[in-house]
Amino acid sequence: MARNRVKRRLRELSRTRLLPSDIAADVVIRIRAEAYRAPFAALAIDLDRALGQLLQWRSTISAPVSEPSDIGAERSPSDT
Repeated sequence: MARNRVKRRLRELSRTRLLPSDIAADVVIRIRAEAYRAPFAALAIDLDRALGQLLQWRSTISAPVSEPSDIGAERSPSDT
């Protein structure tokens, strides 16, 4: 009974919080023993914290990469 309740709660939190975030990643939620006793609000806080970390990770990954500089691109005849 407790296992199904936690599954339903996490499924709902995933549907309302993770799916709208449009993160292009597979997310695995591991249920620890404390989750069976945790109220819905506590599970929501934990999921929101994890979502914040995912969004932060995504912003660092999707940051534009600077173009390599052209300094030294021209070679002198002695380089060949």
